[in-house]
Amino acid sequence: METTRHFTVTLYIVNDGATALHAHDKLGKRIPPGGHIDRDELPHEAAIRECREETGLEASIPRVQDSLESDAGRSLPQPRRQMLYDVDVYDGAVGHQHIDHVYFGSVPSREIDPGPGEAGVDAWAWYAPDELRASDLDADVIELGCAAIDAVAQR
Repeated sequence: METTRHFTVTLYIVNDGATALHAHDKLGKRIPPGGHIDRDELPHEAAIRECREETGLEASIPRVQDSLESDAGRSLPQPRRQMLYDVDVYDGAVGHQHIDHVYFGSVPSREIDPGPGEAGVDAWAWYAPDELRASDLDADVIELGCAAIDAVAQR
């Protein structure tokens, strides 16, 4: 079986020491905003777009490395992590994977206003680090959520 791979983004958004997660119907778990990178998008642009569509909030993604500019190219905002997620597994064979660019960012408020067709405002909750650690969320969501909160606080 051939494995299909798609490039995706996740953006852990932070406001006032907490990160927002929503109940994802299809996956059956809580996750931050994110989705597929469109053909004409850079990864960080996709993360900001997905956040805007899913939460109505305009995120800011800080650079985590020095910018390098030259005639031949320029630096892009660097993901904090890249993760490989198995999406569809059939009889032990992986049919579909997401290569996920994980970003951390800040948003100006906690007033979530999802766009049409997105999870409703009631699907969202804000988690402080102690709430993340005390939850039964996936280990990667807990670790990355806490790291995002810490990173934004240090800016």
